[in-house]
Amino acid sequence: MRRWIPAELKEASPFLLPLLGFLAAFVLVPVLGAVVDSVFRDVTFLEPGFAGLGNYAWLLHNPAFRQSAGFTLLFVLVSVPLEMLLGLAFALVLNERLPLRGFLRACVLIPWVVPAAVSARIWELIYNYSFGLANFLWMATGIPAEPVNWLGTGAGAFFALVLADAWKTTPFVAVILLTGLSAIPEDLYLQAQVDGAGLFTRFTKITVPLLKPALVVALIFRTIDSLRVFDLIYVLTGGGPGGSTTSLSLHGYRYFLLGDFGYGSAVSVVLFLVALCLSLATMKAGGFERVIR
Repeated sequence: MRRWIPAELKEASPFLLPLLGFLAAFVLVPVLGAVVDSVFRDVTFLEPGFAGLGNYAWLLHNPAFRQSAGFTLLFVLVSVPLEMLLGLAFALVLNERLPLRGFLRACVLIPWVVPAAVSARIWELIYNYSFGLANFLWMATGIPAEPVNWLGTGAGAFFALVLADAWKTTPFVAVILLTGLSAIPEDLYLQAQVDGAGLFTRFTKITVPLLKPALVVALIFRTIDSLRVFDLIYVLTGGGPGGSTTSLSLHGYRYFLLGDFGYGSAVSVVLFLVALCLSLATMKAGGFERVIR
């Protein structure tokens, strides 16, 4: 007789059921609730009713949504590769046998453990027009004639957000990649060095291929986190100037504040689907077909 449930699963089920119940209650139910609410006219001051795809139709025709979607995608395309490169550089350095290596690794983690709202407030003070550190250093060069309003233009605010986000989240990428580097046997490097392989060859032929799983994991986490960026923007720029730095999360949040829960839920669903598609595409490109199946 064919066994439909493996014995290992039967033995593990008493331990998995509480976890699955927790995930269903606090993850699955809210997601399904947002999906259901997105097809209803759920506005505080109006009679509720079924809207079908009306919220999604307005979402596509809303200029504010298109602007926030464009900013979010551009933020992901700029910040994530920058953080991956910086994280890889830090990981390679911290993987070497340096003096006080443990202390240096702990110091690198400091930006990551700082709450995002606190980090954004710190960078807000750095970019302050009157007494910020950025303008102090800029004026110290002797080149400019007056301070710069770093957050006063769309381009300036965008790159200010990218820099602040990279400062905070690069340590997270470095830790993941450092874990992957520590799992690579040193004998491979020694053998390659004996065979005459240079530093660049060892990096491209040994480090990168064996570090690929860690790279994919870090890329997935950072892509999802960058797509739903909210607190950094909310504190640092508030979506300005002129809405140029409004992310999809902040756009949906504003409609929740206005009492339009149906439209806000539609924005959340679109953001969830984009994150899901990008994650699956990254997993497939990274050779994780078994996970997808």
